[in-house]
Amino acid sequence: SIAKSIAESLNRNFVRMSLGGVRDEAEIRCHRKTYIGAIPGRIIYGMKQAKSKNALFLLDEIDKMSGDFRGDPADALLEVLDSEQNNTFRDHYLEIDFDLSKVLFITTANTLDTIPRPLLDRMEVIEVSGYTSEEKFHIAKENLIPKKLDELSIEYNKITFSDSSIYNIIDNYTRESGVRNLERKIASIIRKTITEMLEKNKKKMNITVNHVKKYLGPVQFTYDKADKEDKVGVVMGMAWTAYGGDTLPIEVSTMKGKGKLEITGQLGDVMVESAKAGYSYVRANAEKYGIDSKFYQDKDLHIHVPEGAVPKDGPSAGVTMITAMISALSGKKVKHNVAMTGEITLTGRVLPIGGLKEKSLAAYRAGIDTVIIPKDNEKDLLKIPKTIKNKLKFILADNIDVVLENSLI
Repeated sequence: SIAKSIAESLNRNFVRMSLGGVRDEAEIRCHRKTYIGAIPGRIIYGMKQAKSKNALFLLDEIDKMSGDFRGDPADALLEVLDSEQNNTFRDHYLEIDFDLSKVLFITTANTLDTIPRPLLDRMEVIEVSGYTSEEKFHIAKENLIPKKLDELSIEYNKITFSDSSIYNIIDNYTRESGVRNLERKIASIIRKTITEMLEKNKKKMNITVNHVKKYLGPVQFTYDKADKEDKVGVVMGMAWTAYGGDTLPIEVSTMKGKGKLEITGQLGDVMVESAKAGYSYVRANAEKYGIDSKFYQDKDLHIHVPEGAVPKDGPSAGVTMITAMISALSGKKVKHNVAMTGEITLTGRVLPIGGLKEKSLAAYRAGIDTVIIPKDNEKDLLKIPKTIKNKLKFILADNIDVVLENSLI
């Protein structure tokens, strides 16, 4: 839909080719005329469809291509996508040079990991982040609901949705980066509403939160809410996920022992390293924070990240782990309304992270009002919607001491 909109705004003809499952190089360049049943390749065929030399050509799902013994289609695409050499693109069937230099190629992918490096070098990467709850709300209200009512030939004023009911569907019944599921849920509610209107002979209906619960059943997804009281050794972290952001509480418990560090919660290598680096920093600076410098001889530390069945990894939990450890060892409580994100070094520097927009929205949704972020992420504050930015207090930290000053009581 984005590529179609670009084609419309540039007033270019639009043509689309799906690359999902394409594994034969001949799909792009075709076979020679000597082969029985040979026809031009998909690129030339697409240009014929477009009826224009400066069309917008969408190559869909470029990350889903595969190669086999007949050659790799990704290698054939190198010439197609290279602006220096695609003015003499040669299809095996035509056997004459064809100029593709005026074509605007747009490719789509869900992940960059499976795209060959030489092919990726020929493309400019534009990351499209998932929609925020606020954006989903406006898309649903202004586009999805009218679209579904149109499809079912219902007048707009006959079925209306309250704002709270739309937010309820977004937060409690869908968890995704786009709006496909949201569209399905809205369509389901509209169909059930029409049935009820016919059965009870109603002329109009306004959908409320109770209607949503009645039509869609029990809540399917829940979000962590911030604690109402300050606790020792429990810190609210923030995580980026494929369907937006989420809050990630980190718990630390101390017990008598011999200085063992236990880490649980199905954490990836990066988070385990963050925990170990944090532990070494706390040991090196114990006296500075009012902790017995020999705690590692007679105390065991256990770091746990709840939801143990969900794998977690990423370079942004260092500050959260250090804060939780210092809180548990010193007995100082952590403010319940504070969330934080950032990676840590052994000298206490706070390093920048990614996905700040999604993380901030997750913190706001959980009822947090103060967010501590790395100083180097100040530039990313521009991406956060104003409605959210005005309700959150952002503290910029370049050192772990700034984090501790603002989070410990």
